[in-house]
Amino acid sequence: MSKLKELAEIHYSGKPYIIYKSKKGFDLYTDFSKKIILNNQNVVSFLNKKNRSKKRDTDLFIGFFGFELLNNLINIKVPKQKNDNFYKGIFYKPEKKINLSNNLIIMDNKSFKNNDFKININRKSYTRIFNRFKKKIKSGETYQIKICTKYKTKSEINALDFFSRLSKTNLAPEAFMIRDKDYSIISCSPENLITKKGNDISTKPIAGTVKKTKSLNKNKALNYFKKNIKETKEHNMIVDMERNDLSRICKPGSVKLLKQKTVEEYKDLFHYVSLIKGKLKRKIKIIDIIKAMMPGGSVIGCPKISTLKLLNNQEKENRNIYTGSFGYIKFNGDMRFNIIIRSILNFKNISEISVASGVVVDSNANHEFNENYIKAKALIDLFK
Repeated sequence: MSKLKELAEIHYSGKPYIIYKSKKGFDLYTDFSKKIILNNQNVVSFLNKKNRSKKRDTDLFIGFFGFELLNNLINIKVPKQKNDNFYKGIFYKPEKKINLSNNLIIMDNKSFKNNDFKININRKSYTRIFNRFKKKIKSGETYQIKICTKYKTKSEINALDFFSRLSKTNLAPEAFMIRDKDYSIISCSPENLITKKGNDISTKPIAGTVKKTKSLNKNKALNYFKKNIKETKEHNMIVDMERNDLSRICKPGSVKLLKQKTVEEYKDLFHYVSLIKGKLKRKIKIIDIIKAMMPGGSVIGCPKISTLKLLNNQEKENRNIYTGSFGYIKFNGDMRFNIIIRSILNFKNISEISVASGVVVDSNANHEFNENYIKAKALIDLFK
């Protein structure tokens, strides 16, 4: 049986499965022997649990941490918000792994799709929140802060169809999908938060976005970012914060900026990207790494802790998976995690797309509101 036929068989059987972008294509994980639903009470024991490695491809837990769970892990309380009671986090132990190419099968599209998206914060409300945060920046309470907006629609979707089409048009290095009995997640996340192999650890912050046009190529986008004071300030602050996060768990002097301010190209936009690496201190545990690096600073703001408190007191709706992290923890301690952005969460036949853009002292409310739509567009287009 070909691998694509095997994927189709798994999909139509109704079995839960996960697909995650790899260097050569995609990795498919299924036949889960364990499903650990995380909450604020069991997350520490999950992260501290010792698992014996038998050097198999499936010696790992793969899944996601939601935003609220990560806040609680670092002792930041999220006030009561509008909530659909989606899971705070889930990790799966697979017993089967299949390597797939980048050319995923396009499934017969039997989705019920409704592209009548409703936004939870209109332009007027966004501007009011924006101006409130601008005052916080000028008073020195924060230097940069990300306002989250959500696009929602009623829909029943074929997750594999959506993910296949998304991968064809907007393939991203941290793309993934989860299909379980009662929910699905489809993501073209571009941002790697943690890659750990042995004592080596890296992070790839993204800060800076510009819409693609016919006249704007990669080199011109790089010149735009370099000359744009707002984008440069935002990027520098996030890079400094991620270096600081790594320095808490890495050997002194080992944290280095390997690639600074390069441009990555996607379907509707260009991103401003850097790469930071370090060497872990001795006796650093998995939980130490998670608490130091999550939630990812590039989608929160700077400084992280005080900015999280401002955000959580302002936002009236739970972020669910958005700005949480998806990835795996191997039994030997190696791990890879992204930041969950550019994602569709389908739960209770509601699809939601969450996006955010950064507010710094030089920001413009109208520009940032429009940037949010640019980030959501590749996902909204799937519903047409």
